[in-house]
Amino acid sequence: MTDDASHDDAPDVDAADPDRTAAERTRPETEASYGIPTDREGMLPWSFVAESLATDRTFWVSTTRPDGRPHARPVWGVWVDDRFHCGGGERTRWVRNLAVDPAVTVHRESGDEVVILEGEAERVTDADRLERVDAAYEEKYGVEHGTPVFAVIPDTVLAWRDYPTDATRWTFEDA
Repeated sequence: MTDDASHDDAPDVDAADPDRTAAERTRPETEASYGIPTDREGMLPWSFVAESLATDRTFWVSTTRPDGRPHARPVWGVWVDDRFHCGGGERTRWVRNLAVDPAVTVHRESGDEVVILEGEAERVTDADRLERVDAAYEEKYGVEHGTPVFAVIPDTVLAWRDYPTDATRWTFEDA
């Protein structure tokens, strides 16, 4: 791995959606006073994101209500097919929000070792993937999930564990 390649350690092709290109790994853009380095040295590898999403127990999901107000709630989630999956009952506020606006942000519980997924939630209907998600829930939480289940299709992923020195952003683009 070299620090000057933009796709270091990021997935070459999104395994759950082979039509998506690899992520570009860069630094987050914000005001200079935050002290985020401008060079690539010290950026996090994609494995930090994948391992965090695979092993953490609880995540915060933010959606948008039909009237535009934000809605956040904790959820369980699993990492299956290189994609974060979570779900809830059809009548829960956040699932009803996704029916109107699929935009979603997922944040791991930690505010010190951060992973933030920003993208869209896509309802999973493929029976084989639903079986893999149920098996992952059973292994991680001791219970199958059932439906509905959503896969988060990331547009942007932000991560850090030693802010600001290792703050890293991955940007996904459609092929």
